[in-house]
Amino acid sequence: MNHLLSRRAMLRQTSTGFGMLALAGLMAAPSARAARMAPSSPPGLAHLRPRAKRVIFLYMSGGVSHLDSFDPKPRLKQLAGQPMPVKVERTMFNNNGRIFPSPFEFQQHGQSGIAISSMFPYLARWCADDLAVIRSMTSKVNEHAQANYFFHTGFPVMGHPSAGAWAHYGLGSANDNLPGFVVLQAGGAVAPHGGIGLFSNAYLPARHQASIITADAPEPVANIQPRESDPSQRRRLAFVQDLDADFLVKTATDAQVEAAVQNAETAYRMQSAVPELVDLSGESPATRRLYGIDDPHPQKAAYARQCLLARRLVERGVRFIELSCLTEGGIGAGGAANPWDQHGDLEKGHAIMARQVDQPIAALLVDLKQRGLLDDTLVVWAGEFGRTPFSQGSNGRDHNPYGFSIWLAGGGVRGGMVHGTTDDLGYHVVDAPVTVYDLWATVLHQLGLDHEKLTFLSGGRNFRLTDVHGTVLFNLLG
Repeated sequence: MNHLLSRRAMLRQTSTGFGMLALAGLMAAPSARAARMAPSSPPGLAHLRPRAKRVIFLYMSGGVSHLDSFDPKPRLKQLAGQPMPVKVERTMFNNNGRIFPSPFEFQQHGQSGIAISSMFPYLARWCADDLAVIRSMTSKVNEHAQANYFFHTGFPVMGHPSAGAWAHYGLGSANDNLPGFVVLQAGGAVAPHGGIGLFSNAYLPARHQASIITADAPEPVANIQPRESDPSQRRRLAFVQDLDADFLVKTATDAQVEAAVQNAETAYRMQSAVPELVDLSGESPATRRLYGIDDPHPQKAAYARQCLLARRLVERGVRFIELSCLTEGGIGAGGAANPWDQHGDLEKGHAIMARQVDQPIAALLVDLKQRGLLDDTLVVWAGEFGRTPFSQGSNGRDHNPYGFSIWLAGGGVRGGMVHGTTDDLGYHVVDAPVTVYDLWATVLHQLGLDHEKLTFLSGGRNFRLTDVHGTVLFNLLG
């Protein structure tokens, strides 16, 4: 039998346990907690000068049509109703129709003259010169679940960490009372196709996984309210706490056990931090109007609440925040998981979805800017792919991964610019193509992280968010 004692066991079992009490006090101190929360990745991280401290990811699940939002194509009007003059790639449903011009009008906005469609009037009027529009985004996959995983993790299958988990792993936590990676939901929003694995820590330590906060729920995080009125529960928790303490002593070198304990500690502190976070009673009437918090349109009000909470999370030092779109009235073949997925009646469906997010997103950018927070907050707006320039059936569009649009704002990005080009039909990228790897390499760079050095050893291989690819898009940076 092995009678060797760990240092923690020695402190606990000698001098009637007073040594362990002292250790517990030291470990509870802010400096010790900071050391335990620091990134455990191998090499010198933060070796770049960071321009951003955190990321807000506005994910438009389902695939927004670039042809109807940020990439105007006049030739589609000229060829309306005609067959495609080039080879048509295989689509998701292969119910391919004729050339389908955008039902939305485009105009130039801001001093930069960026073209934005009538779907986004608030964004166009308030924020055009803050946007760096990428019109040459590409994806490797054409199906929602795979595309969602690819966009979030750099791999088209589950089992790899989400970008938010990587960011928190590289930077550590700036607030012990809240998780470093938060996914916001409201109004019945759900995870995109692929499920909550899109927000996973995978093989990274458990403390880097996302915490889902439901902004408008009576209990924003499940079981966040302490059940002080239940004495039996308190006795059970005390019993479990004793078991955990014994187990941690015996497994003091196990990083996963330590991560689980840290999660429990964060959860305890969240009991007071989360209710204060979601309480908007201190926000001014002007701020509520700016975002549309009290809008009679329930989905818009719910998304507005997410955007306002994103700003409040930024103020509290959370590293990575992702927002969730809501389905409305059954639109979109993807339903609740992919509400931008209009395979039919695109004009109606996209107009409804744009009304939901336009004012709240524009308000978020304006609010961050006026508070001096946009300079070091990187905002990313994207869906998993674009839509075809020809119709599916009569008035929808199928998936198009060969060229689509996303945008960035803040965090050291040059606003009022356009990067890349699709062909005159908006079908394929013809200049300056961008991959998911390039996007995340650029985001990490702005956070002060080298995407090639932010790695984690799993199964005998060093993995990273950008796999073995990725080039920083320096021309987007100020």
